Amino acid sequence: MSTAVIKKSTTKSWRVVDIVVAALLAITGGIIFWAWSQGAAAVSAPMNAVYPPLTGLLAGGWMIPAVLGMLIIRKPGAALFCETIAATGELFMGSQYGASVLFSGFVQGLGAEILFAIFVYRKFNLPVALLAGAAAGFFCGLNDSFAPWGWNIAYSGGDKLAYIVFTAISGAIIAGGLSWLATRGLAKTGVLGAFASRKAATEPVFA
Repeated sequence: MSTAVIKKSTTKSWRVVDIVVAALLAITGGIIFWAWSQGAAAVSAPMNAVYPPLTGLLAGGWMIPAVLGMLIIRKPGAALFCETIAATGELFMGSQYGASVLFSGFVQGLGAEILFAIFVYRKFNLPVALLAGAAAGFFCGLNDSFAPWGWNIAYSGGDKLAYIVFTAISGAIIAGGLSWLATRGLAKTGVLGAFASRKAATEPVFA
């Protein structure tokens, strides 16, 4: 078997450095989750007064680990791993949402993971990052609206649909767009030298 074939067959395998960095991203994500939850609780009150489904626009912050983790690690499972561990971290820090954050994290990570899988883990440009964030947001909206513990399960059908649209938009912009920018910024510093994302700063935006 040629060296090229061996390299191709192992390129998606996780290395120790991948696991360590993914774990660090997830732990950082847990802190972001916790802080975002505190801020969202304060901001959501006036939004609820205007139109409750608008709170879906705040959801994107909870999906950053999924998209950022995949954009950096670029290995199957990275989005799901980072998002789920981040949710676990938030729970340990005292989440106001209780143990339900674990399933929420899993579902949101799954949404992003599926999107990257559709592109066979080969596309990490801006459109794909935006779509991954939107997918995570879409799954978040479904979870919040239809799971037994969903906090807006009492919404009308129309309000649930609006909420899901808003979470998808938020996921695309906050989790997708900001994570893509963050990855390019980190690549410029050289800290991603051990990853395929090390050239993210010079990769085509749309190709």
